[in-house]
Formats: sequence, structure tokens, C-alpha cells
Amino acid sequence: MSSKRRKPPTQEDLDARKVGRFFYSSEQFQNLAKDSKIVGVNSETVTNITSTDFPGHYPGEDHEWDLEAFKNNFQVVFHKNDPFNASFSLIGIDASVANAFRRILIAEIPTLATEHVYIHNNTSIVQDEVLAHRLGLVPFTGSREGLRWLRRYYKPTEDDPEGTPIQDNTTIVVELNIECDFADDYNEKIKRGEDDSQVLYKNAHVYARDLKYVVKGRQTEFFEGENVIRPVNPDILLAKLRPGQAIHLEAHCVKSIGEDHAKFSPVAPASYRLLPTITITKPILGNDAKKFARCFPKGVIGLEEVTEEEATRKNSGYEGHAGERKAVVKNTFKDTVSRECLRHPEFEGKVKLGRVRDHFIFMVESTGQFESDELFLESVKVLKQKCLTMQRALTNVMR
Repeated sequence: MSSKRRKPPTQEDLDARKVGRFFYSSEQFQNLAKDSKIVGVNSETVTNITSTDFPGHYPGEDHEWDLEAFKNNFQVVFHKNDPFNASFSLIGIDASVANAFRRILIAEIPTLATEHVYIHNNTSIVQDEVLAHRLGLVPFTGSREGLRWLRRYYKPTEDDPEGTPIQDNTTIVVELNIECDFADDYNEKIKRGEDDSQVLYKNAHVYARDLKYVVKGRQTEFFEGENVIRPVNPDILLAKLRPGQAIHLEAHCVKSIGEDHAKFSPVAPASYRLLPTITITKPILGNDAKKFARCFPKGVIGLEEVTEEEATRKNSGYEGHAGERKAVVKNTFKDTVSRECLRHPEFEGKVKLGRVRDHFIFMVESTGQFESDELFLESVKVLKQKCLTMQRALTNVMR
């Protein structure tokens, strides 16, 4: 059997990949459906999930590694790039690589979080351990340069009983010292029938904004002014107090990774999905077309009139239906692959659902310490460092 290299995308293909919205045309989907890159989605099964012992390799095709071919085929397309919420596509890579990025985003990018809480006084109804747990889940932000300057924290082990020492380049100190008291005109407010605790009392609610950063040593070079260490969301409620109750504590924040504890994970969700494909194999017309469109999220399927040219074309399936409404694929990016259309007998044999095997649509939501697109670049650096470590290890083995 002769071998053939898969052709790189043409300029026309590249032009179709628009920032903010990526989709294939119906004609491109027809071609993709015949390709080994499509994972079939049926009513009760998923087909073509793997075909060989080696990911991305198929009989009759030359898959010898070629850097230029990879550059021509690999693409990154952004659909959304808000500071704390990004969506983008990685096209032309294997699932193992895409999943490596996802796992690194969740568990291997160092971030800052509370590790030790020293409680001097707590007369609130919130137990000490619950209050410490709530503090651990408060995400902090500050100077990017300063956060990178901080050394990573390592817990004491049998081999290293001391662990990472408390120094200005390893530990960030924040303090909470707050007490609840009656408002100045408390009696007058009571007479008026006021029952809002935040109006009747001072410091009735303790928020993340009440945490005050205590600068130490060389930290003044990085964490000043707008770059001071602070909670990402100042309105996180930590506790509720009543007159006479107080909280005084000191929290030590350190830099670590999500593999150690979930509080160090820089993302809320970091997930991906494969781009859906919808191939209409036989015409769907009239009321059936309307029903077919309702089987998908809004914008996935559109309705268009059958043209005179289509109605007169032999074996088109539209003969004699000029002017009627037909179902057409508009934008599969919005599809959730619910398979609803496969439940209805009138669509049997008229549609094929699938997913593009090497088109990964990422959703990355940052907890706020870093911006979402910056997190992905950090994951690339981590994976690159892993590859270099492996390369050095293999070099040493070969010596």
C-alpha cells in the first residue's frame, strides 16, 4: 500500500479560522467525515475512538515526524480572551499533549495561598479550624514580578525535616485584627425599627478586604502601591460578628502547586472538548427542518430556502422542492452533542454526528492571581521544562 502525507491546510482554510469564532463549512465537514480524524457519535455508542497502537497514526499515511509539517498544521485560535476567562482552540495536536496542558494548568503552576494561620483571639461563632480553612481558599494577587520572585514552599519531610524556612522571599504575611461594636446612634436606629445588622453594628461582617498585608524585608521592592498583596475578590465573606466579638490572627501565605493542595490551583475549571461535527447526508425539509433545528442549541442549525438551481439538479434530493425551507449546518462550535436528533425516527439515516479528533476547544477560568491566557503560557513553560529534564536524563543514560 502506498503512503501519502496528509496535506497541510491551504490559505483558504487558514482564512476561515477567524479569531473569536472558529468553524468549518458544510463542504469541509463532508470531507472531514471521510477522514480518520473524526470520532463517530451514535445514539448509544462512540466509534473510531482509536485505530492503532500509536496515537494519530493511520494505515496508508506517512506520519514520520516533520517539524515543518507540524508548524503548517498546528494552530492556536482564540475565541474569547477576558482577563479571567479564556476560550481557545488547539488544532493539530494529539490528545496526550492537550491533556498534559490541562493537567499542568490544574496542578503544576505555582501560586500563592494561605498555609499557616496563627490565631491570637477568636471569639466569633466560627471555629478556629473553619476560619483557617476559609482563609486558605481566598485567592491573593499582587505584582507578577514579585510573585515570580518568591521561592516555592516545600513541606518538611523525613529527608528535609526543616522544610522551606520562613523568609521574606518565601512567606507573605497578612493580618486580620477586627472587633465588632455598636453603631454610634444604635439606640436611635433601634427606635426606628432598624434590623439590619450591618447598620446597627460596626464590623458586623468580616470580609477578605479586612486582611491587611504586612510587608517584610525585600518585599518592598515588589509589593507596593497598586502591586501590593491583596485578595482577588475583596467581598468574600469570612465571618459574622456581634458586639463584643473579635478576631485577631496572622496568616502566612506561601507559594506551591495544586498537586500539593487544591487551594494552590490557579484555575477554577480548566477543561477541553473536541470540536463537534454535523453532517447532513440527506435533505431535511419543511417542518422536519424546523424540528431538526430545535434539536440543537440556537445558532447551530439554520434554515434556508431551496434554490432553483438545487431543485433542478439531478439527484440532489431537492427536486421539486424549490422555495421550501431546508436545514443547513451553520456553526457546530456551539453544539453540545446532546444527540437529541438521533432520538427521532424521521432523521434516521439523514445525519451523522462526530467530533474532530485533533481539534481541542479549551476553557480556562483563572481564580485571579494570573490572567487566563498567561496561565496557558505558563503551562507551556512547565511542559517544556519537563521535556528538557527528560532529555537530560536520556543523555545521561546513553553515556
